[in-house]
This record gives sequence, structure tokens and C-alpha cells, in this order.
Amino acid sequence: MIHSRIAGTGSYLPAKVLTNADLEQIVETSDDWIQSRTGIRQRHIAADDELGSDLALHASKAAIAAAGIDAADIGLIIVATTTPDMIFPSTACALQAKLGVAGCPAFDVQAVCSGFVYALATADLYVRAGHCKHALVVGAEVYSRILDWTDRGTCVLFGDGAGAVVLSAAEEPGILGARLHADGAHLGILSVPGQVRNGVVTGSPFVTMEGNAVFRFAVRVLADVVDELLPACNLTRADIDWLIPHQANVRIIEATAKRLGMPMDKVVVTVGMHGNTSAASIPLALDCAVRDGRIQRGHRVILAGVGGGFTWGAVVVRW
Repeated sequence: MIHSRIAGTGSYLPAKVLTNADLEQIVETSDDWIQSRTGIRQRHIAADDELGSDLALHASKAAIAAAGIDAADIGLIIVATTTPDMIFPSTACALQAKLGVAGCPAFDVQAVCSGFVYALATADLYVRAGHCKHALVVGAEVYSRILDWTDRGTCVLFGDGAGAVVLSAAEEPGILGARLHADGAHLGILSVPGQVRNGVVTGSPFVTMEGNAVFRFAVRVLADVVDELLPACNLTRADIDWLIPHQANVRIIEATAKRLGMPMDKVVVTVGMHGNTSAASIPLALDCAVRDGRIQRGHRVILAGVGGGFTWGAVVVRW
């Protein structure tokens, strides 16, 4: 039987750092206000000439190098993004061209902040079906371009970045299980409702959010999907070494950990330095914890995300 395992991770953050002090000069807010409500201290902002596929390229090269393979070995590319380079072609195809490879399938997944979890679960099925030996799974976002910088309720939350993994065929399972969900009845509480019609943007092209409703929904479904997934993998909460949740807000992360009975020293938290990078947040945090040595071979790690749609899901990984 063919299984899949994560063979390498990579990440990339744009050079420009926007601190809370910088935001005080842009919008009516303060460092104390932002940190007390979100835990965010800074975020990275893409340069004017940087596209999501550029961020994805840097992260992908790092993951490919960590996996010890060549770009030509990649048999599938999935990019999770809410901020594609253009309406079409996909950012995955743009990334494929920048990697200098051709022929393998490449497509985007749009599940907002759950996008990486959705993409990883999809790639796992593809590898286990024997369709390729190595899949490249990327989360890449340039949220700074869909923010209203006069709205302190949203512009302080988000940042830009990319994270990537190489998922490779293996004799022993690395992806132990996944559960994915969505409920479109909640699409109005977190969205970018703008549309392009006849060359004109209609509706708002910026992130709109009902913060309290998002908080309540996120905490509930993140804990629920983990508790749904663990028994399916013959695991208990005590078997988990690390939780890597979507990095939206430290309060959501802490509340989720509390509901799961997990101490915060078993939770990877990067939101303070990155902000909410949507589909990029989980692979960014994963790469950070792998490279600083917290995650070791044999550890069991839960990746759990929730995002606009609403979408949510979780994957259990044996490192």
C-alpha cells in the first residue's frame, strides 16, 4: 500500500515589516489595542512588484531542497490562495512556470484560511492513488492588497507570506487522516464580496468581517473537527505532540487549545510575528517549528484551519 509523508517544508516572508507602531500612523489604533485583542505585533507586506506566485516560489524552493529532490520530480502542484495573481490562469500554473517544470497537473484551491488543509488532504489522496511520487502543496497570500487601510477592524489583522511542503510517497503513513467541512450558510460573516462585471468592480473589493461571529464559530468548529478526526485515526488527545492551528488571532488559538485540553506549550503560535496570512499561516508555522527543532521525527501533529465560506478541516500528520 502506498502512503504519503511530508518530506520537506519551506516558507517565505516579504522583506517589508509593518509593525503596530507603523499602523498607528496609518489608522486610528495603538499597539496596546492590537496586541490585547489579537496578539499581533507585526506583519510582512509584499513589495509592489511581488506576486503571490513569487512568494510561493521562494517557499517552494526551500521545501524542495529540504525534501532532497529536484523541481522536475514534482508530479502535482496545488496552491491554496485567496489572492491569486490574476483571475486566470491559476497561481499554481504561474508557479509551475517559475519553477521551470511542465506537464504535471497544477491547480489552485480556494478555501480561504482552510485552504492549505484542503490542499494537503487532496494531495494525500493523489499520492496514495499512485498518480505521482512527489506533490508540492503551497499556501500563498498577498492579503495586503484586499484590505481597506482605513478599517482598523481588519487592516491590523492580516499579512503576506507563503509556506510549502513536499508530500512524497512512502511505505509508512505520514498523513494519518483528514476531515474537511464547509457550510455556505455562513458566507456573509467573512468575505470579500466584490465582483468584476464588464471591466468594473461592483461591491466591496475589501475584506469584511463580523469579528465576534467569526470568533465563536472558529473556536467551536476547530475543536469539534479535531475531536471528530482523532478517533478515526485511533488516537486520543493525549497522543498529540503538537497542535498547529490557523494563525488568525491568539485569543482564538488559546480558546481552541483550552477546549481541547491542550497546554499552550504544545501549540505552535506565530501570529504575533506574521499576523493572519490566511492559507499561508499553517505551513508558515509548520516550517518554523520544523526548522527550530520543536517538531521531531515520530511526533504527531494536528493541522487545523477555519476560514471564510465557512470552511474548516484538520489533518493529522506523523512526522
